[in-house]
Amino acid sequence: MLCAWLLDHLPDDRRNTFQRMSERGITAMTNFYARTLDRALRHPGLMLAATVLTLFVTACLYVWVPKGFFPQQDTGIIQAVAEAEPDVGYEAMAARVQKAGNLISKDPEVDNVYYWIGSNPTLSNARMMINLKPHKQRTSSAAVIMSRLRKRVAGVEGLDVHLQLRQDIQIGGRTSKTQYQYTLQSVDVEALSRWADILQARLAKLPALEDVSSDAEKQATSAKLEIDRTTASRLGVSVQAIDDALYDAFGQRQVATLFTQLNQYHVIEEVDPRFQLSTEALDHLYARSSSTGALVPLSMVAKVVDGVQPIAVNHDDGYPSITLSFNLAPGRSLGEAVDAVSQVEQDLEMPSSIHGEFSGTAAAFQDSLASQPWLILAAVIAVYIVLGILYESAIHPLTIISTLPSAGLGALLALLLFGQELSIMGMIGIILLIGIVKKNAIMMIDFALAAERGGMSPEDAIREGAVLRFRPIMMTTMAALFGALPLAFGVGAGAELRVPLGIAIAGGLIVSQALTLYATPVIYLWFEALRRKLEGVDTAPVPDLELLPDTDAHLAAQQHRG
Repeated sequence: MLCAWLLDHLPDDRRNTFQRMSERGITAMTNFYARTLDRALRHPGLMLAATVLTLFVTACLYVWVPKGFFPQQDTGIIQAVAEAEPDVGYEAMAARVQKAGNLISKDPEVDNVYYWIGSNPTLSNARMMINLKPHKQRTSSAAVIMSRLRKRVAGVEGLDVHLQLRQDIQIGGRTSKTQYQYTLQSVDVEALSRWADILQARLAKLPALEDVSSDAEKQATSAKLEIDRTTASRLGVSVQAIDDALYDAFGQRQVATLFTQLNQYHVIEEVDPRFQLSTEALDHLYARSSSTGALVPLSMVAKVVDGVQPIAVNHDDGYPSITLSFNLAPGRSLGEAVDAVSQVEQDLEMPSSIHGEFSGTAAAFQDSLASQPWLILAAVIAVYIVLGILYESAIHPLTIISTLPSAGLGALLALLLFGQELSIMGMIGIILLIGIVKKNAIMMIDFALAAERGGMSPEDAIREGAVLRFRPIMMTTMAALFGALPLAFGVGAGAELRVPLGIAIAGGLIVSQALTLYATPVIYLWFEALRRKLEGVDTAPVPDLELLPDTDAHLAAQQHRG
């Protein structure tokens, strides 16, 4: 629009060389389009078949194309979870984590590493945050570096390290060792643990997954105190008295507070730390009898039974649960991984008491995948309603909507060609194409309807509209295309989110431009003939179409006629 105000129309003798060459090039393109359009109008059946084929291929590609959620970003941060055997001591755990941190720090593309122990209720878990150097100082992507670091820390004895790329967009607040989660639930804890181990072993063999892990705590040695209630009752020792004695010795009972001018200090009661390392300390604990007031040794009323059991049992929605998490193998999509996990679950035929479902990002992906067709349908219906109101017709909006499958075809082909998934960003690009691509048909049909009201036949009107609007159609399409190219070839932080968007828009524009310039006039004539038949209007035979010898002269004649 600014060109109308900023640029003056110059006669040919006052134009510079670039202006004359570009004008001759555009005129040649317009003449070529006019000649090829005449041929397309002589073979309407072929163009209609091409339109139907485009719709069919687009639907097939949508089903076949790999699907993802959000593209995996290279944020420059890798987070890790390190775990050891559940009965590991603090000093041993610290030494192992420090060794893993030193190995990671030696990578030339790692900036710094920091870690902490005891993020979970036990000391057998640690978390690590690995900051990579800025993109400009790196030669490898974060995914390549993560694969390299995984091999480095595999040599740390007694420590399993699970790595995942930190993402700017994260779904759900649950933390896991790897990026995607699948949760099993059951009221039977033993059956839950058994089937979770079986499923984890099967998932670890899938080529689409890697780093399959579980949040189930490993079995650890336990000491269970069994109370002889008959003896305890005879001696007047209550269960509460036994519980108080144990908490006084091994708990965090605050017995006093020391106040100073600058601070206050809590006094915690406990037995000497050297007696806290074995169950023999229970032989030196006493509980007071409520009947005699005497101290009764715990060994008289209770005994210690050694065993093994999980340190903790996770719960989800109030039920015991075990979450299996995994990363995607290189070159695999989330949709492929979800299908593979679902197939394994069906093959295992787990009992009905075990309920499994995806959680976190994987669950959100499933929801979005189910709603995508409805989203596209809603967008198309909204466009149809608006165009129906604009043209006061139920037929002509279908002509404009017929251009949309070619845009989807181009977007899907471009994503496949460049190895991209159909993610949320690619879907946003397709939705944007609905608004961008339909303007080609709108430009033609606006002119054709106005020309028909002026007495021109539908065949002449749509042909004139296609030829005269070819230049602005090309202008707007090229402007949108060049605007999408920086997104498609973007680099740097966050580029992974923008690249699928640019590729989808660029591919959709290129393919739709090539198809709609020829298919739209044919579809318009077909719908116009249908409209006249429904309204009982006689249709005139299609006149012979003449080639335009000179588009500039033809345009001048049209302006004079107007």
